[in-house]
Amino acid sequence: MKILVISLVSVVLIAIGGFYFLKQHTKKYSPEETIEHTIKDATITIFYNRPYKKDRKIFGGLVPFGEVWRTGANEATTFTASSDLVIDGTLLKKGTYTLWTIPNPSSWKIIFNSKPYHWAVHIDGTLQYESEFDVLTIEVPVMPLFNRKEQFSIYFESANDFSLLYLAWDRTAVAIPIRVATKN
Repeated sequence: MKILVISLVSVVLIAIGGFYFLKQHTKKYSPEETIEHTIKDATITIFYNRPYKKDRKIFGGLVPFGEVWRTGANEATTFTASSDLVIDGTLLKKGTYTLWTIPNPSSWKIIFNSKPYHWAVHIDGTLQYESEFDVLTIEVPVMPLFNRKEQFSIYFESANDFSLLYLAWDRTAVAIPIRVATKN
């Protein structure tokens, strides 16, 4: 019995160690980034992982068209808003969401999902994403980039009373208009 317990504990420790090694190993290829942006009195914080292009075909290749993408690598990308926001004309209540996308050649669907996901994919490579937790889906046009972005990037640009949230990689970008919801 004692040998069985020791064997079982050893297997569990090896599995945990392997998962930790794999997680740390993938981080050097897709490092973590947290960005923070303020619009009026609202703060938006985005956590994501930034994969590199590395001579790969990105959209329509590594990231297939018409399929849900975790919008980065490794863990699910998270979007946290300290206040209610209006995203492309639709209200998004303050809180933390996972950010998913469905890229297509001329437009992308942007999905805010209320369920927290740890790694975003199962061990077999399938997504952990569950559409029944979607709280907001919008569609925005693709903007071709003149200069290639080697590393997947999320960033903001301010424009008067609203901001544009950009998702950009390779020669493709999308812009998501965001403003703070007015208080009634």
